[in-house]
Amino acid sequence: MSLKKNSESEEMYLETILRLTSDNPEVHSIDVANEMGFSKPSVSVAMKHMREDGLITIDEYNHIHLTDKGRQRAESVYERHRVLTELFELLGVSSEVAEEDACRIEHVISDETFEAIKAHARSQLS
Repeated sequence: MSLKKNSESEEMYLETILRLTSDNPEVHSIDVANEMGFSKPSVSVAMKHMREDGLITIDEYNHIHLTDKGRQRAESVYERHRVLTELFELLGVSSEVAEEDACRIEHVISDETFEAIKAHARSQLS
């Protein structure tokens, strides 16, 4: 698996953990597996790597918590997702397609391009 692919996968996990913890702070690997449609063993391996990378911690009750580093990365990806989805919907794309496209694009778009899109969208809505 390429570094870029690992990064995209990691970002998807982080974004999922962020969204799940907004509803319930006691998130377990099985919750992530169910949300993402992945097997529990696959999620456990990913959680191990993310823990080693300092993106999450897992407490004595097996609750997953984002570290400051993990939260910052998750919030960045989630912001991209929200802004791109909203922009695509404003352009007339159906909600379902807008979500799917935003999910794919959020991982590969550069910071420079995203910031330009965000600034343009804000200027159009003002």
